[in-house]
Amino acid sequence: MKIEYEYTFDMPREVVWNVIQDEDALRASLPGCKAFEHGEDDVYHAEMGVSIGPVKGIFTGKVQQINQEEPTYYRLLVRGKGKPGEIDAVADMKLNQAEQGTKLICSADVQVTGVLASVGQRIMNGAAKVVLGQFFKAMDKEMKQRQTQC
Repeated sequence: MKIEYEYTFDMPREVVWNVIQDEDALRASLPGCKAFEHGEDDVYHAEMGVSIGPVKGIFTGKVQQINQEEPTYYRLLVRGKGKPGEIDAVADMKLNQAEQGTKLICSADVQVTGVLASVGQRIMNGAAKVVLGQFFKAMDKEMKQRQTQC
C-alpha cells in the first residue's frame, strides 16, 4: 500500500530537522505512545496504542532513520506488530523549503498482515493519514513551544 502525506511547518527547515531528530519530541508527538526508547545502532523501540475505526490494539516495534542527508532527507524504517497484525513500512521523508516554512513530504510503502490487511486498503490508508496528521500537528506544537522557550 502506498501512502503520500504532506505537512507544512511554519518553521525553518533546520528547526524542523532538529526537532524531528529529538527523542523527547518524538515520544511526546507519537499518537498513543506508551514507550519510545533509544536502542543500539540508532534503532528506537516503541510501543503505541492505536484506536482508529476497526484498527485497535497495542503495537510494539522498531523505528530507525537511515540515509540521512541533513536537513533535507531521511528514510524511515518501521516494523511493528500487535494483535491486529503486523506493519512493515519504508518511508522517504523530504524536507523542502516552502514559501513560509518547511514542507515535509512523506512517501511510504506499507505492508500489513492480519486484521490490518483484512480491513482494506482504503480504510488503512485513511487510518494511516489520521495518525500521520496527529503526529505532525503534535510535532508542530512541540516546535512552537520550543521556539517560545528560547
